[in-house]
Amino acid sequence: MRDFFKIIQLIKGYRPYAIANILFNAMAVVFSLFSMVLLIPVLEILFKSEAELTEMLAHPPITDFWASDYDLKQHGFYYLAQQVQMLGAEQVLLYVCIFIVAAILLKNLCTYAALYVIAVLRNGIIRDYRNGIFRKILDLQLAYYSDERKGDILSKVTNDLKEIEWSILRSIEALFRDPITIISFFIMLIWMSPQLTVFLVIFFPIAGLLIGIIGKSLRRSAQKGQSKLGLLMSTLEETLSGLRIIKGFNAKDKSYQRFKEQNEDYTSTMIKMYRKGDLASPVSEFLGVALIAVVLWFGGQLVFGGELIGSFFIAYIAFLSQLIAPFKSITNAYSNAQRGLAALTRIKEITEAEVTILDGEKDSISSFSKEVKYSNVSFRYQTEYVLKGIELTIEKGKTIALVGQSGSGKTTMADLLPRFYDVTEGAILIDGVDIRNAKLHDVRDLMGVVTQNPILFNDTVFNNIAFGKPNATKEEVMEAARIANAHDFILELEQGYDTRIGDSGGKLSGGQRQRLSIARAILKNPAILILDEATSALDTESERLVQDALNKLMQNRTSLVIAHRLSTIQHADEIIVMHEGCIVERGNHQELINKAGVYKKLTDLQSFD
Repeated sequence: MRDFFKIIQLIKGYRPYAIANILFNAMAVVFSLFSMVLLIPVLEILFKSEAELTEMLAHPPITDFWASDYDLKQHGFYYLAQQVQMLGAEQVLLYVCIFIVAAILLKNLCTYAALYVIAVLRNGIIRDYRNGIFRKILDLQLAYYSDERKGDILSKVTNDLKEIEWSILRSIEALFRDPITIISFFIMLIWMSPQLTVFLVIFFPIAGLLIGIIGKSLRRSAQKGQSKLGLLMSTLEETLSGLRIIKGFNAKDKSYQRFKEQNEDYTSTMIKMYRKGDLASPVSEFLGVALIAVVLWFGGQLVFGGELIGSFFIAYIAFLSQLIAPFKSITNAYSNAQRGLAALTRIKEITEAEVTILDGEKDSISSFSKEVKYSNVSFRYQTEYVLKGIELTIEKGKTIALVGQSGSGKTTMADLLPRFYDVTEGAILIDGVDIRNAKLHDVRDLMGVVTQNPILFNDTVFNNIAFGKPNATKEEVMEAARIANAHDFILELEQGYDTRIGDSGGKLSGGQRQRLSIARAILKNPAILILDEATSALDTESERLVQDALNKLMQNRTSLVIAHRLSTIQHADEIIVMHEGCIVERGNHQELINKAGVYKKLTDLQSFD
């Protein structure tokens, strides 16, 4: 229940709506009680003879409210008898029926008003929760996502959050409304007959215990079901991403069988969960009917013995029947909340995940004027070191190229610079300032990144280029596109710069996508440029256009280039040769060729234009 109350704490920001909801619910209960109390005079008018009403008038009640033998019931019956005598039984019955209808109308108006204001609270809390989760997703380090399934994360943010909305926040309505109803009706029942109300004191703990047992079992099943749904979503996401391979390798049947088995497993778990959840309602209803039956039997004995007035007993049963509905609602809300709490447990895996890449507060980096230095840098993802004792200085305006076989640590070196990961040992300094001591925004604001696989968004060409500079003008975007050799092909698109490029830029060729990502970097105009094998996946013509764009981008700029095709980095100021996480050679192209070492072997494997 501690998790449940954490969600309740979110109501603080919506206190006026919560207070208004409670007030409207309280008013609805008052009108409901009023309409039920009016049943007593109706019964008295219908079943009391004229002689009995005359007998009531013959014994006026004590008027002193503080007297020990003051009786409110007697006052009510005496006033009723007076009205019947003056107006007639038919006229009084008509007025009572009108009052009942008016009370029920007001009750339902208040009930709707309570639901009207709580709609803002429910949806506002979910909006805040969704914003918080998305913010945490953006804050979490890349290492977190390497251990998680993307589909499972999507399931947590969509399905699990929806479960919280439908299960827990709908339960909040019952939490605000039903306790007021139960307490008010319970007090009324005690006033009407303390002897009969003893059975309620016995009933509620027994019912609560049974519902609690069902709820705990339901929560376990719900958590298992939501985890399996996350697995199902992961399979679906992987299938959509890998359709080319699935079709190309004739693996449709294999993929379908895998999905079918996971879907069957999920369905079986959900069937069990719903069966357990649906058990709460009939259990609470059966217990409620059993309670009414016991009260009918015992109350009948009191009426036969003259200890309880018949009209009061019938009204008591009516009040009791009205008490069963909110109790049943609370038990259903508790049962449903267990599913929401299971979803909350999964969402907490994101919201309570530790953020390891934190803002530094000690130093400030507002510009880049001198050098970037890797000082005795070592790094490991888990146990094995990927980089070992790296010493490297990148002077402003210089182009440094990283080469080496796959797995030698080139990309890791580049990822450490914008703090996608933090060094395990040593430090990376920009103008003498350890980047871990500066704000993340300041460090990354100095950098532009162009990756091997262009990262584009399902938006317009204009918005993709202006992604790093939201206030960019049309002229600035077009100029960046011209420098990146992208302007001509953009104009040929159906709507030019306003053309939507599809998911991940799927409507464009590989070379076009890469030139857009280069235009994005050009527009940002970063002080430090990181190029991660930006031309390795392109054909010859596209590579020529992209390489020309890159050369324009790197002019008078500090660049760290990861090269797969060595022909693209012959003019780098310094080439760093990596092998198994260490720097084994360094120098310019000609110096390394003359050494006839690792770099020479790599170049011999490739042909130069």
